[in-house]
Amino acid sequence: MSGFSIFDKTSSLHSIYVTLMVNRIQMLYFVIILPVFLIYPYMIWVIILVGFLSQMSIFLLSKWFNSIYASKGYEGFAELLGERSVRVLAFIGLGLILLKITVITLGYVEITQHFIFPSLNTNWMILFILLICWYVGSLGMAPTIRFVVIAFLSTAWMVLLLVNFLFQPSNTIHDLFPLVPFDWTIESWKGVLFIFSALSGPEYLVLLAPWFNTRKKILKYMTIGNAFTIFEYLFLFIASLFFFGPHYLKEIRFPMMEVMRYMESPVFERIDMILISFYLINFVFAISIFILLFYGASRITLKKSKEQTTKSGFAFCCSIVFICLFINNELFWKEATNQNILLELEIWAGALTYILIPLFLFTSLKRKGRV
Repeated sequence: MSGFSIFDKTSSLHSIYVTLMVNRIQMLYFVIILPVFLIYPYMIWVIILVGFLSQMSIFLLSKWFNSIYASKGYEGFAELLGERSVRVLAFIGLGLILLKITVITLGYVEITQHFIFPSLNTNWMILFILLICWYVGSLGMAPTIRFVVIAFLSTAWMVLLLVNFLFQPSNTIHDLFPLVPFDWTIESWKGVLFIFSALSGPEYLVLLAPWFNTRKKILKYMTIGNAFTIFEYLFLFIASLFFFGPHYLKEIRFPMMEVMRYMESPVFERIDMILISFYLINFVFAISIFILLFYGASRITLKKSKEQTTKSGFAFCCSIVFICLFINNELFWKEATNQNILLELEIWAGALTYILIPLFLFTSLKRKGRV
């Protein structure tokens, strides 16, 4: 099949795209189940504190964006770390990227089946989503990055629909107590880990540096995206506390979706079905980006990074992703215990990559005297 420039870098995108990407990548499957993992009202302060920790990681990432290596892409990584080390890291990255694709895809599919298509085989939904992502990704990295604008405009406004739930007559300020933990348990530590993992994702943007105008206040734009995410998490968590109360919240499987089911409209009977459908746009954007990164990491691992990209090669990578999703869906995700294992793995993997990748790149730049 004829070659095509899927990783074309002729255009330099404005840094505002970084803001939108940081925010939308942080607002995936974890935000939907976040209240279940937090439960306790004092986690409001934990969200804020972990948000500052997330900002530290973003600060370290900005050092990479402003380095002389960032705009060189693969060549920059090879110059800084060595080609063999880059290949090893790319091989490890394949597993991490595949795990993230698996959790966010199967998570969204489960929600869709639960609220919209209870009798539909989830494998068909997986195939449908991946076909869309294959099309979006095949347009190239630059158009896929630009797609974040559509993803943001299609989903960011949803948080405003919950404003009404903050001012219900049944709400009481006691639902937000205690704001100070009297007994810090292992579940509290898991909540901290979950929040930090939920905020992960921006670390993968270092791989997209050649497509951005990286030297124009990149830290400012990344900070805005991270701050907006923290605001959304706080808003959604407080709204769920008011709606369910801290004691009943832990019994709900998908709190945010259940809240949306209570929304009323003179036109549409099931607003939640419309919102879930709209939210697919954000998942398509994120999955498309990760599939492109998976394809790029595969080429680096196989020493084909300097060869022309091909449609057949990209389609083959998408096929591998689908097979892995199909296997995980049949053998793991449908079983609650095994599903929790995959979720736990992604929680730990997301937290570790978000703290280790920025720290590793910053340390490498420091050794080279480029910071």
